[in-house]
Amino acid sequence: MKLEAVLGKKPKRKGQSDHVKAAIFLAPTWLLLLIFFIGPMLLTLLFSFTNLALTGAEASQLRFVGFENFTRMFQDPDFRVSVWNTIVFVFFSAVLGQCFFGFLIAFLMKEKNKTFRRIVGLIIIAAWVTPEVVVAFCWVAFLGESGTANWLLSLFDIKPIAWLFTFPMVSVVIANMWRGTAFSMMVFQAALDDIPKDVEEAAIMDGASRFQVIRYITIPMVKGTIATNMMLVTLQTLGVFALIYTMTGGGPGVSTATLPVFMYKQAFVSYQLGYGTAISFVLLVLGAIASFIYMKTLKVKV
Repeated sequence: MKLEAVLGKKPKRKGQSDHVKAAIFLAPTWLLLLIFFIGPMLLTLLFSFTNLALTGAEASQLRFVGFENFTRMFQDPDFRVSVWNTIVFVFFSAVLGQCFFGFLIAFLMKEKNKTFRRIVGLIIIAAWVTPEVVVAFCWVAFLGESGTANWLLSLFDIKPIAWLFTFPMVSVVIANMWRGTAFSMMVFQAALDDIPKDVEEAAIMDGASRFQVIRYITIPMVKGTIATNMMLVTLQTLGVFALIYTMTGGGPGVSTATLPVFMYKQAFVSYQLGYGTAISFVLLVLGAIASFIYMKTLKVKV
């Protein structure tokens, strides 16, 4: 007879004990999430319904204004332009740019020797590890009126182009693409290396072309990686601020003012923190919608 039965105590279930231990070990993590993630997110939502400001009479008289900030925001033509700029910037620099070129580079280096892969990888990763502000200044120097791009054009007797004024969105898209492609390359490189070689070789022996192998074998086997990478680079690109602000300041006008840049100007240039937090909340919602679309479209559980 067990000791618990003699003493009249009910034995604890093993499952309950495991749950308690897991909760104890995870408590510090949940506390950090509460302090540094959930707390600020709730404060952002709270302040978006107030007239919070840094200067003026409203700075000393915080009050609840309801949906006034959101009404003002959706009526502001500059806000609508910034939303469109954000969509264009994310789609071309992250979805089409970083994901496509990252996969292409990883695929082209798949069968190469280790030395070649290391050299190419180091060159590409160098851009990724460089601080965003430094990358921005490098591209400003490259695309400036007396920069390298115009010097190359002068070799073919082509007049200099004011790239940052004539093609501002193209300039920031290329700069962000150049910097972020390395991350996608590393992610896809790891996924492609895990594909068994005998599967692809068997398909080729059965008469499949190289394109058919990529379409029907390679891509389906790394579909989960594609979904995860697209979600990560999209969320990262949604928050890009220093690169755009350093290169163009959101201009000319508002032609490159994405939501982070527009939010910064409203919150810390115009000192309207309540309005700025309302914009940041919209940015958070856009990130959640993008993640949901990726998961539903690609039907992958992450």
